[in-house]
Amino acid sequence: MALTTLPPGGPSAARAAIGAAVAAKLDADPRMQRLPSDQIAAWRCLDFLDHPWCDWLIQVIDSNRRPSSLLSDRGDPNNRTSESCDMDRFADGIRQVDESIAALLGIAPEYGETMQGQRYAPGQLFRTHHDYFHEGESYWPRMRENGGQRTFTAMVYLNAVEEGGATWFPQGGLRVAPRRGMLLAWDNMNPDGSPNTATLHEGMAVVEGTKYVVTKWFREEPWGRAARAAAEAAAAAASTGAPASAKR
Repeated sequence: MALTTLPPGGPSAARAAIGAAVAAKLDADPRMQRLPSDQIAAWRCLDFLDHPWCDWLIQVIDSNRRPSSLLSDRGDPNNRTSESCDMDRFADGIRQVDESIAALLGIAPEYGETMQGQRYAPGQLFRTHHDYFHEGESYWPRMRENGGQRTFTAMVYLNAVEEGGATWFPQGGLRVAPRRGMLLAWDNMNPDGSPNTATLHEGMAVVEGTKYVVTKWFREEPWGRAARAAAEAAAAAASTGAPASAKR
């Protein structure tokens, strides 16, 4: 999300509960390491994916990549110069990785967006941004109706990079270098469920090599619920022969 002077949003008991539950699960998992920051809640798992899985996901990204896009009222396309790959969450292989990330965080899979791959060639980057949605921007009503606010981000690095490509949280005091198979996760909310502005982060420019990651964002409610509700209404209408708009 691009930077904005508008307030990003207010507290939420539901988001606060999600944050507390996920934090408790990750803190109790011996595979997870909480990163040292007073500003953000972030963890890493050093060997979340083994090398064959990383290699296979890199192939998927290379076969289906497109220029990355921005969701913002004020975005400059030069702020994000990477390439992205929208993955089929139900495809064999993708589904297993997708569900394993959800299981690690203890969040039901239906709360997660479709996993996305990203590729950064030398010189490419994603300048400072937030993953949460700014609730004062024009896109927010659409996001609110399809799962609401983003709560957690989980990112898996698929390869090491010769130079550059770190994930930098300037306000959180963290700089995480790519490591093959490592998962990085953080809560985009404050303890009270309001968006945490200190989660501002940057995918720093790759200097040498190519960086591959997969990212999964989780919502406060099931993702795409409006689309699913419409499909269910259409199916119910079809069973009676009535148009979906006529069902009450």
